[in-house]
Amino acid sequence: MFDLEVLLPDFWSILDAVPVTLLMAVTVFICSTLLGGLFAFVEHRRLPVLRQLVIAYKIAFKGVPMVVVIFLAYYGLPPALDFVATLFGVKVNAHSLPNWVIIIVALSACVAAFQAEVWKGALNSFDSGQSDAALSLGYSGGQLFRRVMFPQIIVAAIPDLANAFMVIMKALSLAFAIEVVDIFAQAQLTAALNFYYLEAFLVAVVFYMVIAYVVTKIADKIEARLRVRT
Repeated sequence: MFDLEVLLPDFWSILDAVPVTLLMAVTVFICSTLLGGLFAFVEHRRLPVLRQLVIAYKIAFKGVPMVVVIFLAYYGLPPALDFVATLFGVKVNAHSLPNWVIIIVALSACVAAFQAEVWKGALNSFDSGQSDAALSLGYSGGQLFRRVMFPQIIVAAIPDLANAFMVIMKALSLAFAIEVVDIFAQAQLTAALNFYYLEAFLVAVVFYMVIAYVVTKIADKIEARLRVRT
C-alpha cells in the first residue's frame, strides 16, 4: 500500500544526493560540450585524418551502451593511467582513483559523441555568406568567430544542449553500477531501509521533473536573450 507518511523522510534523504548529482551532471556537461565542440570543429573544417578519427569515435560511442563504457572505464582506466605514468617515469596509484571521477570520464566520452552532432548541426545552420561579408569588411578569423559566428550557432544549439543535460542526468542513474550515489541510487538505498520502494521512486521522479523544468526555463530565457542580441 502507498504510505504518505514516508514521503517526507524519503524526500529529505534523497535531497542529500541532489547537489552531488547536479555537480557531476554539470561537470560531465561542460567536458562533453567542449570535447563535442572540438569534434564538430574538426569535421566542419574537414581536417584530414582527424576527421576520420572523429567519425570513428562517434560511431563507436554512439553504438556502445553507456553502461558498457562505464564498466570499461572502471576496469580499464586505472591500469591505462598507470601505464601512461610509467612511460613518463611517474609513480601513481591509479587504482585509488575515485569512482565518481571514472563515471565523469565515461559519461563525458559517451555524451561528447552526441554533443558533436549538436554543434555540427549548429555550424551547418550558419550562413557562409555572412563569413564572406565579414571578411570583406576586414574582420579577422577570431573576430568573425566571436562577433558573427558564435552568437548565432549558440542560439541554434541551446535547445539541444538543454536536452543533452537531461540525458546526462538520466545517464547518471547508471553510476550506481560502480557504487556512485546519485538521486536514483539514493532512492534505492532509502527504499531498501524501509521497503517503501514506490514512495522513494516517486520522490526521485519529482526531483527529476523539477530539475528538468528548471533547466528548460533557464535554456528558454538564455535563448530569448541571445536572439534579441543577434
